[in-house]
Order: sequence, then C-alpha cells, then structure tokens
Amino acid sequence: MTLVAILSGAGISTDSGIPDYRGPNGVWRKDPEAEKLVRYELYMADPEIRRRSWQMRRTSATWNAEPNTAHRAVADLERSGVPVRVITQNVDGLHQLAGLSARKVLELHGTARQVVCTRCHARSPMAEALERVEAGEPDPPCTGCGGILKSATVMFGERLDPVVLGDAMSIAKGCEVFIAVGTSLQVQPAASLAGIAAEHGARLIVMNAEPTPYDALAQETIREPIGTALPVLLDRLAEEAGTASGAPGSADV
Repeated sequence: MTLVAILSGAGISTDSGIPDYRGPNGVWRKDPEAEKLVRYELYMADPEIRRRSWQMRRTSATWNAEPNTAHRAVADLERSGVPVRVITQNVDGLHQLAGLSARKVLELHGTARQVVCTRCHARSPMAEALERVEAGEPDPPCTGCGGILKSATVMFGERLDPVVLGDAMSIAKGCEVFIAVGTSLQVQPAASLAGIAAEHGARLIVMNAEPTPYDALAQETIREPIGTALPVLLDRLAEEAGTASGAPGSADV
C-alpha cells in the first residue's frame, strides 16, 4: 500500500493559534529581536537572554493550542489504513494530540513540551520548569547537576539529532507520496527531504501559502488554506489508495 510521508511546518499550526516564523504575520517579521532568544550560543552565554527566553516560553501560545482540522485529517488518514509517517518541523506536539501515534511522528526540531539539561542531558517536563519560573526562579537550573536548562528543541546553532534525521531521510527515500505542508522549505536540512523524495520517484505535493524553492519539482502545488485544503487532499489520496477515509484499521509502519 502507498506510503504517504508528510513534512509539516509552522503553517499547519497557525489555525491552532500558534504563529509561524517567516510568514506575513510571522514571529521573526513582527519582532526580529525574538530570534536571539532561540540562538544557542547567545542563550548559553547570556543570563538575560535565558531569562527572556523563559518568559517567552511561559506565555507561549502552544500551551492553549488544540489540534485543528489539518492535524485531525492526518490522524484520520492513518486510522483509515493508509500507511502514514509525519516528519514535522514543529515542536508543539499537536500531531500526537490529534490522535496520531507518537511512533509515527518524527520531531526534527525536538519538542517544546520537555526541557533538557545542557550539562547532564537529563530531561523533564516543561510544565515543571515553568512552575519554577512562576514561583520566582527567572532562570531555573537543572535540579540534578545545576546545569543550564533549555527547551528540548533544536535552537539555531545546534545540529539536528542525526538518528532522527537519518530516519527522516529513509522515509523520504521510501515513500510513494511526499506532502510538504505549511513549510517554506527554506530551513535545511529539513527542506532537502522534499528534493530527496522527488529524486527517488515520490509524487511531491507542496501545500504552502507562498512559493517555495521546491515548487518546480512538485507534481502539484496548492495555495489554498491548509485547514480546508489538506483534508480534501488526504481524502483524495485515501480514495486513490482504495481505502475509504475514516475506515477502521491502522497500518503498522
């Protein structure tokens, strides 16, 4: 059965109230200074940057966000029996909250729902760290070793997890359909997955409000709003695969 790989970017979560980064109303366009808060070398060197970063995390839209129709459509496709793997650039965990099995989701840029110690690498829930910030610790250290804590996300200046990236490349090489949705396809190496999929014979579909560097390789480009366009596309793919969307069963991929 056709393996569908979905590379999701910030655009899939904007309907959930989480702003993207590079769009017309993106975080970096509205506040270019905010990018400093997610640069690893600045974060590690400057306690004031860390304090500002914790306040940014405390007020993040992620904590009140719910999966939208696009997230639910992906989970529905997987439940219909079509083999689905999601490679996401997002750190919000909304694919899993929508019902997609966690083992079907590769989080290229990590997760905002955990923190990690930069010294001993211990992980713990973000909620616990934020409780400490609320209680008056502006830059809470690791409770185990006293090291600097950071969100378990990949900051600018950090490398992606090579195992996760390797798995993503294997999926891109092995899928029959590769959908890039809500991503500008500008951030490497994540963006290169679209090219890898196309080079290995996958049907490349790009769904994004603005043009991307990989549009020329795509067999189909879609500019309509993701919340309405992605469910329609995935229903069409389910029909093409001979599986009615929403039917019972789940592929073990």
